[in-house]
Amino acid sequence: MNNFNNKLIIFFDGVCNLCNSSVNFIIKHDNKEQFLFASLQSDAAKEILLQFSTKKLTLDSIILVDNGNIYEKSSAILQISKHLNGGYKLLYCFVIVPKFIRDWVYNYIAKNRYKWFGKKENCMVPTPEIKDRFIEYSN
Repeated sequence: MNNFNNKLIIFFDGVCNLCNSSVNFIIKHDNKEQFLFASLQSDAAKEILLQFSTKKLTLDSIILVDNGNIYEKSSAILQISKHLNGGYKLLYCFVIVPKFIRDWVYNYIAKNRYKWFGKKENCMVPTPEIKDRFIEYSN
């Protein structure tokens, strides 16, 4: 993970349309290019997440690795919002909502994401302009 110093790594479900739209949203609002991305289905994700084997990680969760700390579900979303440009930082104030409530809402959406937003047959392939932001495609 030495190549990823000072970067925040987001792991997402690569076949989920909602997840792919979320990644595109984050890229658009990350002018400092702090985030790197990898689909949870990728070998890169499996290799990096092995360092966190004490947690059971599933494909229905967005995961953020920040400086050796791992965040999942609603906590990951709120941590990501702190680093986005503009007013999106204000979303972090929802951290005051108890985690069990935030994660209940997150889990409900995650459970229905394919039904509501659809699913791709294959993981997203980034455009040449953003390819270097994806771990499985960068050198």
